[in-house]
Amino acid sequence: MEEDEGMKFVEILLLSLVPTFEGRYAIIYGLAKGYPMLETLSASVLGVLILSITLPKLLPVIDVIMDKLKGTGLKPFADLYTSYLERTRKKAKPYVERWGFLGLMIFVAIPLPGTGIWTGALASYLLGISERASIPALLIGGLLSVMITAFPAIGYLKI
Repeated sequence: MEEDEGMKFVEILLLSLVPTFEGRYAIIYGLAKGYPMLETLSASVLGVLILSITLPKLLPVIDVIMDKLKGTGLKPFADLYTSYLERTRKKAKPYVERWGFLGLMIFVAIPLPGTGIWTGALASYLLGISERASIPALLIGGLLSVMITAFPAIGYLKI
């Protein structure tokens, strides 16, 4: 991989880690910019893998940090986080309660704002789903989301 292609890979990988953007939109961005398809797809998939494995482990730590912020001048930030938690719980709960693993996977796979790996990981944490169950659901849902957005993007960009 050339140095320029390596930077393109890193750019797509970093975009694929951003909440709401994730791999599903990073791949569209890379393909629209004319980046090589294999590198763009690989970076997007790597981002999905990283998020799916790390977020279920990180969220309990983030929760502790936000609780500590409530007693500081950063309380508005902690309140915003709490508000986001409640919206996420309400949005994901019907999917997860009715369909379990499959519901979480579908929720993550839907390529719409307010869904995705970040929100799915948060929902699984809030609803008490174990890491062992949530990681595969997040991974499969994230990969499906990349495919759902990649196939039309590939076809559209070739026209």
